[in-house]
Amino acid sequence: MWLILGISLRLTNLTAKPPWTDEFATLVFSLGNNFLPVPLDQATTSDLLLQPLQPNPAASISDVIHNLVTQDNHPPLYFVLAYLWMKLFKSDGGLVSLFAARSLPAIFGAASIPCVYVLGKVAFRSRLVGHLTAAMMAVSPYGVFLAQEARHYTLAMLWVIASLTCLVIATRHIQNRTPLPIWVALVWVGINALGFATHYFFSLTLCTEAVVLIFLAWLQLQTNSKFSLFFSDSWRRIYAVAIGTLVAGLIWIPILLENKNRDNLTEWIRGSRVGLDWLSPIFQALGTLIAMISLLPVESSQLLFVIPSGLVMLTFFIWAVPILLRGIKIQLQHPENRIMIQVFAGVVSSAIALFFIFTYFLGIDLTRGARYNFVYFPVIVVLLGASLAVCWHPPKEIKSIGKWGINGKKAVMLIWLMGFFSAVTVICNLGYQKYYRPDLFVQLIQQTSTTPVLIATTHKTYVHTGEMMGVAREIKLANSLQNSLFLLAHQDKDPNTSTIALENTLNKLPRPFDLWLVNFHAPVAEAVKTCVMSDTQSLPSIDGYEYQLYHCQ
Repeated sequence: MWLILGISLRLTNLTAKPPWTDEFATLVFSLGNNFLPVPLDQATTSDLLLQPLQPNPAASISDVIHNLVTQDNHPPLYFVLAYLWMKLFKSDGGLVSLFAARSLPAIFGAASIPCVYVLGKVAFRSRLVGHLTAAMMAVSPYGVFLAQEARHYTLAMLWVIASLTCLVIATRHIQNRTPLPIWVALVWVGINALGFATHYFFSLTLCTEAVVLIFLAWLQLQTNSKFSLFFSDSWRRIYAVAIGTLVAGLIWIPILLENKNRDNLTEWIRGSRVGLDWLSPIFQALGTLIAMISLLPVESSQLLFVIPSGLVMLTFFIWAVPILLRGIKIQLQHPENRIMIQVFAGVVSSAIALFFIFTYFLGIDLTRGARYNFVYFPVIVVLLGASLAVCWHPPKEIKSIGKWGINGKKAVMLIWLMGFFSAVTVICNLGYQKYYRPDLFVQLIQQTSTTPVLIATTHKTYVHTGEMMGVAREIKLANSLQNSLFLLAHQDKDPNTSTIALENTLNKLPRPFDLWLVNFHAPVAEAVKTCVMSDTQSLPSIDGYEYQLYHCQ
């Protein structure tokens, strides 16, 4: 039941929201193509700009891997699977099917529902915990958000769940001082290797597991001060898993070193902070944690929706947090469950600590990318399921749950319903809104420009190519603006190279035309000054597209 509900939510409105730059990278590389054929520093048509999105029958898996290794900064496993998957679908107007690209992560996201059921059941030896964990995963707004992106995070999350399940099994054997079965050790190493091959940040999950194992070793040392304990069979198997995992990770070191040459792809999470900017990572991390459970339309542009949604969410958490904390405290009173609560709490706390270490000490703000929290998200859901299990069957001494005397089952239902409505919020693009809205930008051009248009942007990486691909794709879907041209004015370090490219292009084009400078970060060319700048203050702002309009008569 939870699986059917979860996959239904994840497939609803799957293609309603336009793809954004990261998704275009998935589409292009998964086809075995790359961004190199897109012309730079010259006016080009939407068809040429969209050429990398056309299925390529001659491309092979080796092309997928080669293009990723040489032009991207992600491991290839998911992209290879997406290459095989998208071959099963027909093209959409000559372009790769967006449904094909997004349905694969949606299926992986739905698969996480039975997987967390297993994790919750194995950890707490309770089918009820497993069911409630699966129920909350099915409707988690964060889980739905990840599943509706044509990216690799839901596959990486499956490896996280599988690896944590092995950690739970290992914890039981460490407690009982029995050796970990060889097959479990081999499976654990294999899962960790696949996790590395899917996303490098999977290593953060492994770091949290290492912290937990050190904690378990410390607990054993408190009861048995003999260091010979750490040379027993139960620990030797753990060391073997650690060595095997380390070897699986070291394989990727040469590729990671090569990726250093492409640091411009991660510029958005780097940079200095001034004043209150030092506090923003804290609020970003807190916002992501909240949105794993509840997310109403607080991102709406209409205050009529924002204020009531914010008040409802605030009221909900004031009521729900004490209930959830009480459930965790009661679980801690049971010796068999206490160690699992400690293990999962250790994973979450060490993961959050790693995020802040990267953010404040290494200058890499991981809190800016909510999707990176996949490394510990399943643990939050399991802890939630464990707490709700207490609410469902509360101890006899607890007559009511919460401040308003609501019984346990009703409290569980209310918390689940909040998750369900939050999932609907994400599906309708009222929560976890897309960073780019090329559909709205194309509508604006249609309403404003009566002459041919040139859309110009500065270009550094394929991220900026993706921004323009979004616009070109919407133009193609709308079958309008047939005479539109695009200019990707490339720059490395000197912004004036983009200015020169724009100058040369404008001098070659016949007039009249409208020039739309979009995310153009370079000095204005002299040829632009011969055009009439339009007053855009009365025009709407578009997410992801900062623009200026010039009428070149």
